[in-house]
Amino acid sequence: MISNQILQNTIDGMNAITHVEFCVTDVDGRAVVSTMKEKKNFEKAVQEFVHSAADGQEQKNCHFFKVYDEQQLEYVLIVSGSNENAYLVGKMAAYQLQSLLVAYKERFDKDNFIKNLLLDNLLLVDIYGRARKLHMQIDKKRVVMVVESNVDKDSNTVEQIRDFLAAGGGKEIVTAVDENNTVIVKELADDADIKEVESTAHSIVEFLTKEGQEGVKLAFGTIVGEIKEVSRSYKEARMALDVGKIFLSEKDVIPYNELGIGRLIYQLPLPLCRMFIQEIFGGRNPEEFDEETLTTIHKFFENSLNVSETSRQLFIHRNTLVYRLDKLQKSTNLDLRVFEDAITFKIALMVVEYMRYMEEKDY
Repeated sequence: MISNQILQNTIDGMNAITHVEFCVTDVDGRAVVSTMKEKKNFEKAVQEFVHSAADGQEQKNCHFFKVYDEQQLEYVLIVSGSNENAYLVGKMAAYQLQSLLVAYKERFDKDNFIKNLLLDNLLLVDIYGRARKLHMQIDKKRVVMVVESNVDKDSNTVEQIRDFLAAGGGKEIVTAVDENNTVIVKELADDADIKEVESTAHSIVEFLTKEGQEGVKLAFGTIVGEIKEVSRSYKEARMALDVGKIFLSEKDVIPYNELGIGRLIYQLPLPLCRMFIQEIFGGRNPEEFDEETLTTIHKFFENSLNVSETSRQLFIHRNTLVYRLDKLQKSTNLDLRVFEDAITFKIALMVVEYMRYMEEKDY
């Protein structure tokens, strides 16, 4: 069903162009939207018109037109004036409204299909059958993006993104499977690559930020070649959004293929994580290290275990850094200058971040 706001915008536009007054009623004659300054009661006239065989009729100094959704009568359009100009304007307006109904019905059907596709609610034979019915290519390259932001419940992020992407001429289906996230299923050209997807993702984040939305994050899955694989790209995007919050909090665009070891840690059960941390650090929590030690650790990892570069960036003598690493080795039995120990320590820190995130999420 087309929204009343769309109907009102449509007849307002036609009124501004033609200077003819319009009123759209339901089949019982109740006004749905109107541009008429003087309120008139059309209920009885509409009901008589609805039960007649005519698709158009003139009465009460107005022209009446039936507007169908396929074979079902949906609205009655009333055009003020009984002259030929009012009749022609009314015929064009009725055609425009009927075309809108068809377009929005197709959008609704596509939206419903995509939601069920993303959530794996369709059999393979249903996917292909409904895709053909909705004139959607089966073997087209696509990618799924998931957008999250801190917005009021009244904000319509779906419509904002839909309008923004439509202006660029792209073929996207924008929908929402829950109240927190907006999902974009984007069609791609045959020669498109991940860089093009990332560019589009950044432009969407920039647009939403300019629109006043805060904390915008967008994650996307891998590019898939068939419509049946769209749900996989969606699951990857959802995982990327969650993993990104834990390990890539500074990034606002998170590609699934850049998650690295984070996506493996994200799938570990919490009891196994606790056991691992207990084995590595004993009863100690790595977050209890002093600020100086934590800064040294993170900077050392940033510089790929390079002692000279790390000491230079920390503005300390090389021997001071070596002393700190020796001190850390005594307390943890892990020497960060040894590659295997460094990997173990890095993974342990990531596991701690993951545990903290999951515990706060449950809380």
